Amino acid sequence: MTTFRGFRVAALTAVSLLALSAGANAQVTLNVVTAGDQNMVDYVIDFLGPKFEAKNPGVKVRAIGTGPGDAGSQAVFEKLKAQKSQDKWDVDVAVVHQVIAGPMLKEELLENYTGKIESGKLATRDSAKNALGANVQGYVMPMFNSQIAIAYNPDMVKDVPTTYQALADWAKANPKKFGYNGIKGGMSGVGFVTGWIYAFAPNGLATTTAYDANAKAGWKDALAGLKEFNKNATITPGNAGTLDMLGRGEIAMGPVWVDMFYSWMADGKISPKTKLVLLGPGMPGQPMYYTLPAKAAHKDIALKFIDFAASPEIQAEGIVKRFNWYPGIDAQYVQKSLDQKTWDKLFTDVTPADLAAKGKTFPVAAHLKEIQESYEANVTQ
Repeated sequence: MTTFRGFRVAALTAVSLLALSAGANAQVTLNVVTAGDQNMVDYVIDFLGPKFEAKNPGVKVRAIGTGPGDAGSQAVFEKLKAQKSQDKWDVDVAVVHQVIAGPMLKEELLENYTGKIESGKLATRDSAKNALGANVQGYVMPMFNSQIAIAYNPDMVKDVPTTYQALADWAKANPKKFGYNGIKGGMSGVGFVTGWIYAFAPNGLATTTAYDANAKAGWKDALAGLKEFNKNATITPGNAGTLDMLGRGEIAMGPVWVDMFYSWMADGKISPKTKLVLLGPGMPGQPMYYTLPAKAAHKDIALKFIDFAASPEIQAEGIVKRFNWYPGIDAQYVQKSLDQKTWDKLFTDVTPADLAAKGKTFPVAAHLKEIQESYEANVTQ
């Protein structure tokens, strides 16, 4: 997933967030602050902002990036919290990761708004309601959904595993031909490990809905199985490393972010014959969220902006076609705005039904931390 590929922090104080002077002829400047990589900022500057401005004369959209990874979202959180006592805030729309949505709600920094926009009813996946265990329904609108899946070379994998158990059996029969990046080389590896807990730990999927302090005590056998699995796996240097080794034929399978997979394919870095499969009982993915700060200076325009950004037409052209992300709203609403070639590319290997059945959220934040700590303590030792 693009937004987890690094952890470089660009502090809000280092950018021109507070430079609220409008463009030369604009009556209103709408400040859209986004966590994530530079492509998140570029998306607003090059595509979304100009289209919104064309439909709303007198409005200038200003995009400000706060840096990739959770740190970028933390910077947005700290900025809004610092302004909490003021009557008006200078962030009109904030785009953040799941991890910070709950804390923002707890500090009463967000407006409950999705019921006020037309597109609000078009997003029904769990990720529109639950952010790592926090109930965020009404307060967030997914900008896109990024998904982890298993990429494989069909020339090397004839009997394609469709479950974690089948994959474990395949890896045992094909030593070192499955590769992933552990938990320190990128979130696709963390997602794979999380899916392993879903598959093999008692009540593993329950970690997505509520925190249970006793849950990790039941992970012993699952972690022992993963340690054994790793003897037959290749540990890659990162998200890109997995794709790189797959492209060179050094491994036959590995977990990847779907958007990154298709971007590499479009750039000719991996064979167009390479395919995807989503393992059961499920693999995690996650969205970025559009949020509306509770005291946004231009709240009415911000609502129009988010509604526009989440509309089927913009989701189709901007999110799916330009970035290969899955749409933030339900795919069925986007299909009519996509050509058949684009639809087939994104939904042939992993279908909307696959996503509905096997596209899981990451677990409650405390469990996600415990899973990574348990991996370090029990699998890598």
